[in-house]
Amino acid sequence: MNSAAPASGRLVAYGCLALSMSLVGGYVALSKPLVAAFPVLLLAWLRFGIAALAMPHWLRRSPDEPPMTTRTRWLVFLESFLGNFLFSICMLFGVSLTSAVSAGVIMASIPACVAVASWLFLRERITVRIGLAIACAALGIGLLALSPAASHAPASSADSSASTSMPWLGNLLVFCAVLCETAYAVIGKSLTGRLGPKRIASLINLWGFMLSMPFGIWLALQFDFAAVRFGTWALLVAYALAASIWTVWLWMTGLRNVPAAQAGVFTVLLPVSAALVGVLVLGESLSSPQLVAFVVALIGVVLATWPGRRT
Repeated sequence: MNSAAPASGRLVAYGCLALSMSLVGGYVALSKPLVAAFPVLLLAWLRFGIAALAMPHWLRRSPDEPPMTTRTRWLVFLESFLGNFLFSICMLFGVSLTSAVSAGVIMASIPACVAVASWLFLRERITVRIGLAIACAALGIGLLALSPAASHAPASSADSSASTSMPWLGNLLVFCAVLCETAYAVIGKSLTGRLGPKRIASLINLWGFMLSMPFGIWLALQFDFAAVRFGTWALLVAYALAASIWTVWLWMTGLRNVPAAQAGVFTVLLPVSAALVGVLVLGESLSSPQLVAFVVALIGVVLATWPGRRT
C-alpha cells in the first residue's frame, strides 16, 4: 500500500543526484574562463566566501538533530578537505592544463571508483544491475580513451600554451579530483545519517573557506580586481552558488535514500555535462566515438535507476 511513497521518494532522490552531478560537470567546464581570470587558490577562496555569505542560516542545528560527536566532526572536516577543498584545487588546476572533453574522459571513472570504495568501506553489496552500470561507465571510458584527441576552439597564444604545455599533468590532477570525489560520495553517505543536507553543505563550505583563507588573502593583496570584467564576476557568483550550495544540497538529499554505490553511477553525468558544455559553450569538438561513449554512459544510469520487481 505504502510502497508508492518510498518509490516516489526514490525517484526524487534520483532526480537530485542527477541534477547535482550535471551542475558539477557544467561548472567544471565553465571554470576554464574563471581560472584564466583568477589565480586558482584565490578563485577557490572567493568561491567559498561568496557561498558563506549566502547560507549562514544553514549552520543552525535543527531541534531534531543530535549534537555532533567527535567522529562526526572529523567526517565533516574530511568531507570538506577531500571532497570540497582538494577537489576544487585539483580540478581547477587540472582543467587549466587540459580540455573539458579530456577531463570528461577521466571523470567517467568516478562510478567504478565509488562502487569499489563503498564496497570496501561501507560494506555495500553491488548488485548485478549496478555492476552492469559500472561496466557501461568503464566501456565509455575505453571508447573515449581510444577516440581521437578533441580539437580545441581558437584561443589566445597564452591560453593555448597553458592548455597544451603539460596535458599529462592536467590529466593527473583531474584523476586526483576523481579520487577526491570518490571520498566525497562515501563520506557523504556516512554523514547523511547524522546531519541534515543543508547543515552538511554549510559546514563543509565553511571549512573550505578557512582552509583556503591563507592562500586567498595572500593572493588577493597582489591581485588587480578592477581588471576583472562584470561578466566574469557574474560567472564567479553563479559558480560559487552552484559549487558550494546547490550541488552539495542536492547530492546529500539524494544520498539519504540511495546506496552510495548506486548513487556513484550518477557521477557519470559529471563528465557528460562537462564535455557537452565544452562543446556547446567553449567551442571544443566532439567526435563520433565520444558521442557513442556518452550514450553508453547514459545507458549505465538507466540500468542503475530502473525499478526492480516488487516482491
